[in-house]
Parts: sequence; structure tokens; C-alpha cells
Amino acid sequence: MESEALAAAVALLDAFAANDRDGYFACFAPGATFFFHTMPHLLASRAAYEAEYDGWVRDGGFRVLAFHSGDQTVTLHGDTAVFTHASTTTQVFNGETVTLNERETIVFQKIGGKFLGIHEHLALA
Repeated sequence: MESEALAAAVALLDAFAANDRDGYFACFAPGATFFFHTMPHLLASRAAYEAEYDGWVRDGGFRVLAFHSGDQTVTLHGDTAVFTHASTTTQVFNGETVTLNERETIVFQKIGGKFLGIHEHLALA
């Protein structure tokens, strides 16, 4: 089951890196929550995050230019998995190219036979 959880995490990260919006959000359950260092508040659902993300793309031209994930770990707790990693993301937003070094935790739960993200927490490294 650990390999299934890791595969779910890798699929999520690959979609993010490829700017595959639909593939990325398909990796999360509708009730997932999101806590990002770039946001002043919790995003309380996938739909709330999708609306923010769409605004970043529409209003700020957000896109990922390069992405690397390392130091990956998965721990299982029944049908819940906690994935942690360190990431380096080079992105364009509001005409500025920036590189961010971050630490991230994504909690996955097995829902309908597959692991979906139910919580994501992103912090500066």
C-alpha cells in the first residue's frame, strides 16, 4: 500500500510540474483542505483552491517552469498516508520569475480504491 500512496503523490507532483491543472486537481478529494505560506487563510475545499489557482493563472500568468522533489517519505496509518518532501519550484507569477525552496506535507486517504489528497500544507524551507 505504501507504493500506491507514493504513486499517488508522484502523479500529483508530475501534474503540478507539467501545469496540468485538471490532472493536478483530480489528485485531491473534493473536501480537501490547503494551507499555504503564500495565503493568509486556509482554503477549505478543492473548489476554493481551484478558484484561487484559476485566478493566479488568469490574473497573474502563473505557471511552473521547473520543479524538483526530493527527500520523499511516506508513512501509512491504516488507509491514510502522510507524504512529505522538499521541493524547489521555479515559477512565473505577475511577470516575475522566482525559485522557491519549500517543505510540503500531503495527507492522502484511500477513497474509492485510490489514494486522494485530503490535506496539503506548504511551508518555506
